[in-house]
Amino acid sequence: MARLTAGIATSHIPLLGVAIDQGKTEEEYFKPIFAGYEWTKDWIARPENRPDVVILVYNDHASAFDMNLIPTFAIGCADSFPPADEGWGPRPVPVVENDADFAWHIAQSCILDEFDMTIINKMDVDHGLTVPLSVMFGQPEAWPVKVVPVAVNVVTYPVPSGNRCWKLGEAIARAVARYPEDLNVQIWGTGGMSHQLQGPRAGLINREWDTRFLDDLTADPERLRHIEHIEYLRETGSEGIEMVMWLIMRGALQGRVRELHRHYHVPGSNTAVGHIVLENDQ
Repeated sequence: MARLTAGIATSHIPLLGVAIDQGKTEEEYFKPIFAGYEWTKDWIARPENRPDVVILVYNDHASAFDMNLIPTFAIGCADSFPPADEGWGPRPVPVVENDADFAWHIAQSCILDEFDMTIINKMDVDHGLTVPLSVMFGQPEAWPVKVVPVAVNVVTYPVPSGNRCWKLGEAIARAVARYPEDLNVQIWGTGGMSHQLQGPRAGLINREWDTRFLDDLTADPERLRHIEHIEYLRETGSEGIEMVMWLIMRGALQGRVRELHRHYHVPGSNTAVGHIVLENDQ
């Protein structure tokens, strides 16, 4: 049967995609940011760690959805998804290839588990999804893994609670365990960490809060489940709420986990860059 082998979380800052696309990763500003991903790139390239499929949890930035349609949780079930034009043309990255049968299975399993997933059969994917792939896999001609996109609304309130995201992760884990094919599956949570892009607090970064969040993915995940929206807003800025998507990843792993790798850097653009790799402690 399919098995969930690891969880990865990372920021999905659009500037990182620009740096990769324009060959600037070795420049002084960007080099320490990308250095923190070298461990993971080496680790995921090993045959025993390379997933067949990544369930990639991200948020759309008005590329596929706008104020006319705001799904709380959506899953892409088409065969493929092209990169979005975010105002300056699509990124020069490969088309995202899905494992559509597996995606439909997850959709059915989660819906029967009482998560009302929105099923998407046509969708362009923006930097929220493509930047994580780029920082892990570089610039291949084709992505080396299949990707099941899971989009979460963290842009327009009301957004789902951390606890609801955690429970979706648990439902996804049950779906993976029910799938009869032999697949190595990873789940990635993306977005964050602390940042605010507008208003009087634009540029806000809270290293102490971010560090405790990273610590508690292993030390006290129960605390993370119950952080209220107002705390994310107050302590991590208006866009820090993206970190609830990391809790879908963490909920899917369940139980105790081991931290294999961590990277934190300030700033990337005006954002705190966070990255962590986890596996079940068995």
